[in-house]
Amino acid sequence: FRLAVVQLQVSSDKANNLSKVRRLVKEAAGQGSKVVLLPECFNSPYGTSFFSKYAEKIPGESTQMLSEVAKENKLHLVGSIPEEDSGKLYNTCAVFGPEGELILKHRKIHLFDIDVPGKIRFQESETLSPGNSLSTFDTFCRVGVGICYDMRFAELAQLYNRKCQLLVYPGAFNMMTGPAHWELLQRAALDNQMYVATASPARDEAASYVAWGHSTVVNGEVIAKAGHEESIIYADILQYLADIRQQIPISSQRRDDLYAVTAMQQGSG
Repeated sequence: FRLAVVQLQVSSDKANNLSKVRRLVKEAAGQGSKVVLLPECFNSPYGTSFFSKYAEKIPGESTQMLSEVAKENKLHLVGSIPEEDSGKLYNTCAVFGPEGELILKHRKIHLFDIDVPGKIRFQESETLSPGNSLSTFDTFCRVGVGICYDMRFAELAQLYNRKCQLLVYPGAFNMMTGPAHWELLQRAALDNQMYVATASPARDEAASYVAWGHSTVVNGEVIAKAGHEESIIYADILQYLADIRQQIPISSQRRDDLYAVTAMQQGSG
């Protein structure tokens, strides 16, 4: 099946962001895409000062638009927004199916709290609460969902490896972590023998948080990659992972007698 990754130029105008999503998803569908991935916080500028202002309940304005667009174009649509629920804020990835149905909500598990003296300090936990479960859904294959900083935790990908063939991460690495780690972390999924797709906002040099861009699809090698501007990239997800896993049988050769990665919570759609 064809996967499209939309690298959206996100602005402070929510209505404009939603309008562009409609247009770009329709364009991707016209190119044969059956699964479309949107960036982290596609309806909002990225930053702790924006989350409460742009947050919505699910269902709400932005996710209603996702539902409509998924149904109109008969595809699976994945995208993250700031979510408000019972007085708490979450960074939540919603997935809608080709009938417009909400398949799952994945709340970002690992919050981006870093402090690099003289370079960057960012504390998502000042405003956001973490999610507490893994999330998968079925389309042409089983897909595991994470959000941005979740990508740095190899245990999550190892757990998804047991069921999934594709991992999707809406994300927004910055101008320091992006060049150093963005592509490298995705290519490390080679060890999990899965496709990995990441969707970043397009770069806005005037924003308070400048995203690296370079949305990417990898299968060990980079098979599609955007620059830093608004664009759509495409990748045909091929059904050959079973052969790879048989030829290099990492899963069956893992020394479970010596070590194990175990999920305490599991969610799925």
